[in-house]
Amino acid sequence: MTTIQWGILKTEKLTFHLAKTEKGLCYVGSPVQERDEFIASVAKKFKDATFEENEQALQPYVKELQEYIEGTRSVFSLPVDVTGTAFQQEVWEALKQIPYGKTCSYSDIAKRIGRPSAVRAVGTAIGANPVMITIPCHRVIGKNGAITGYRGGIAMKQLLLEREGIQHVKS
Repeated sequence: MTTIQWGILKTEKLTFHLAKTEKGLCYVGSPVQERDEFIASVAKKFKDATFEENEQALQPYVKELQEYIEGTRSVFSLPVDVTGTAFQQEVWEALKQIPYGKTCSYSDIAKRIGRPSAVRAVGTAIGANPVMITIPCHRVIGKNGAITGYRGGIAMKQLLLEREGIQHVKS
């Protein structure tokens, strides 16, 4: 049985629920997600898990995410524990290759993974990313430069992009 430890990250503007397994960070909740909804989302991925609130266990992850949000960290070093289909894993790996302060489009990701016609499937895989920010799905924008869907909301995506110095995207 897997034990999921969880805690909360509060910043000046945002609050997130975080979850980890013994292998690493497994879920970053969106700021609009309530505790019960957060637990239910994590429980879908880890069917037989038990949940334990443990702020201390999450401190290294809280610290890295706070540093990122404050603009003093551009790369995450702690492990993640994400599971998905082979296609999702391929897309998430491609997301990790987008440099801090840069963006790309959904079609760029589809081309990178060798499936240029799978743009919608790429979008679906990006939407299933359980550790937003850490796997930087916020760096993916529409081909026309528009900020498109984000589990944390468009305003949060805009904020994250601005923290990385990206000002040119359209709303």
